[in-house]
Amino acid sequence: MKELKVVIITGLSGSGKSTALKALEDVGFFCVDNMPVVLLPKFLDIQSDPAKGISNIAMVMDLREKSFLEKYARIFSNLKEKGYDIEILYVDSSEEVLVRRFSETRRRHPLSVNGPVMEGIRIERERLAPLKKMAHKIIDTTSYNVHQLKNVVQTYFLASSQTKKLVVNVTSFGYRNGLPVDADLVLDVRFLPNPHFVPHLRAFDGHNPQARNYVLQSEESAVFLNKLFDLLEFLMPLYEKEGKTNLNIAVGCTAGKHRSVVVANCLVGHFADKGYIVNINHRDISKS
Repeated sequence: MKELKVVIITGLSGSGKSTALKALEDVGFFCVDNMPVVLLPKFLDIQSDPAKGISNIAMVMDLREKSFLEKYARIFSNLKEKGYDIEILYVDSSEEVLVRRFSETRRRHPLSVNGPVMEGIRIERERLAPLKKMAHKIIDTTSYNVHQLKNVVQTYFLASSQTKKLVVNVTSFGYRNGLPVDADLVLDVRFLPNPHFVPHLRAFDGHNPQARNYVLQSEESAVFLNKLFDLLEFLMPLYEKEGKTNLNIAVGCTAGKHRSVVVANCLVGHFADKGYIVNINHRDISKS
């Protein structure tokens, strides 16, 4: 087996491939953008020389290179037969968000130079569908900002290469703004006491000690957290045994400002103490 880890980043234009590449560069990957796929075998042969000291390579490959679609399947297959550890990361996003991103950056979509951006996005999605099916990891960036995407990419690849521990990603959210698209488990905590209806607590968020205490003071809250911790402690070793490297837990209340924030913080504290890598994202805490 070759001692080289190779990550191919691909997906829709505007979905965040460059950000994903930069995220891996920041954690020590040797990175290349837009290399012609026909040059990949020779490039890997050169870089696999132990004297170079390179063990992780990441590169973006997509429709900007005209022969990519025609040749990638055969080349990837041949490289795997030679023993290269190749993992495909596919970066996706909703059409509405992609249109907005192209509008904000004033860039042209590579497949819609003389037409609507939406048309180019749909053509690209159709052409890349077979490659998406081959992907080892798919990241939907619809609700991510740049920093959140970098964090997801880094925790996924660091976890898979450095430790067998499950990485736990906890997101608090408000149901009025929709569910997180990548959630594995969704917890509805709208039954807990709501600080919104207490005048002197309404302006605070779930980080505030008074608001936190109000949410957690009831017997039902204590019983709920204990049962939740028990359930997750039962499930997480089973997920690890099955080969899962990331567990995305979404905790929702009405607006995503009070109850979900409190419970998400409790989850983070509990499982960080258990030795897990834990990430937190309070998606809607600042929304009105």
